Amino acid sequence: MSAPTAPPPLGDTGLWQAVMTAADDRCQCSGACGKSHAKDGDRCPREDGSHRTHGGGRVRLLAAPADPADLALPDHRAAALPPARLAAWCPTCHHAARTAARKSAAAAQPPAEPAALF
Repeated sequence: MSAPTAPPPLGDTGLWQAVMTAADDRCQCSGACGKSHAKDGDRCPREDGSHRTHGGGRVRLLAAPADPADLALPDHRAAALPPARLAAWCPTCHHAARTAARKSAAAAQPPAEPAALF
């Protein structure tokens, strides 16, 4: 049985609700966070409005880039993505996947040239 959903975030223009509806109010991470989620059908079990397993409080899902590589985009570019390129993420999966994407993007950058002394 699904947890009761909380009201949409302040300032929601319908985009967040569209992403949550498409995701059935459940985190769509399937391992980009570093966890396999194998015991949960290969998808994170956290639902919007559900209780966290640690720390109390309720889970509030985020609408963020679906492609883990896009999680490394600057915030202003990620916010401009169309709804079809967004997914629902719980904060834990989002943070871990975003950190991994940023590390991967940084590793792919060529080393900076040292500044000349003269």
